[in-house]
Amino acid sequence: MAPAPADLYREVVVEEIVREAESVLSFRLRPKSGEDLPSWDPGAHIALRLPSSLIRQYSLCGRIDDRSTLTIAVLREPASRGGSAYLHDGITVGDVLDIGEIRNNFPLVGAPEYVFVAGGIGITPLIPMIERANATGTPWRLVYGGRSRRSMAYIDHLVQYGSSVAIRPEDECGLLNFEVDVTAGLREGGVVFACGPEPMLSALEKHCLKRSVPLHIERFRASEETLVGTGINKPFVCKLARTGKRIEVTEDETIVGALERCGIFPKSDCREGTCGSCETAVLSGGVEHRDALLDENERVESKTMMICVSRATTDEIVLDL
Repeated sequence: MAPAPADLYREVVVEEIVREAESVLSFRLRPKSGEDLPSWDPGAHIALRLPSSLIRQYSLCGRIDDRSTLTIAVLREPASRGGSAYLHDGITVGDVLDIGEIRNNFPLVGAPEYVFVAGGIGITPLIPMIERANATGTPWRLVYGGRSRRSMAYIDHLVQYGSSVAIRPEDECGLLNFEVDVTAGLREGGVVFACGPEPMLSALEKHCLKRSVPLHIERFRASEETLVGTGINKPFVCKLARTGKRIEVTEDETIVGALERCGIFPKSDCREGTCGSCETAVLSGGVEHRDALLDENERVESKTMMICVSRATTDEIVLDL
């Protein structure tokens, strides 16, 4: 992975590490320079660059009004690709890490009522949303599922909200019942926000589509089916509109990879189509979208694409680069 320009990152000190649940640690991060952090809204995330040069995305789950620190919570994945294992096993209080810009691909839109649906570590981006809804007096409910209570982070924090929170551990309650827990009684104009594992999100998407209920979701990563797309990787030419440069993209490389091969380094953190850092305007050409961010209307319009994973369906594509 090619390094991002240094000025896109800032150094933070690990101020506190707390075990929030079985296999879940939270990390409170304070800027090393002591300056205030940028303001952010519910649903925001940061890219964390580890000393091993891995870059991973984590939702912010601390207090929105605290400009002095940021908090993330990390599940130690059983099949860790290096990021969660490193944070759990290799990071201690006082260590210095690099964080990227705060971004938000999962903003809390206005609505007369919210239903939040969390699966496991998917609770993290929803906590600031709950606090914002609660502060503004907007009716809301949370349905929170997980393997067991001991694996579910922030339960102690959430019990303060009483009956607005439904804790549904699978070993006690089985799988979430979307009809009963999510859409039953949802007032007209109500919106569902969800984050969690892919099987839960896919099932919830189908359920909400049947009920014509607006659904906003954040995925941990694009599904294998989405990343593979049609399975046909044809070579194409990528034209950079600002310079007129034409770059050949082979069948076994991404647009980002081809650009970097030519000495051009666009923003690109996750390389998985989930963070949005590489989103680029498309001026002409067809796109096969392989990201986990754009909705169906945005895919049809194809005004932008995630150049870390998506590909051209035409012989040439023109990008605003």
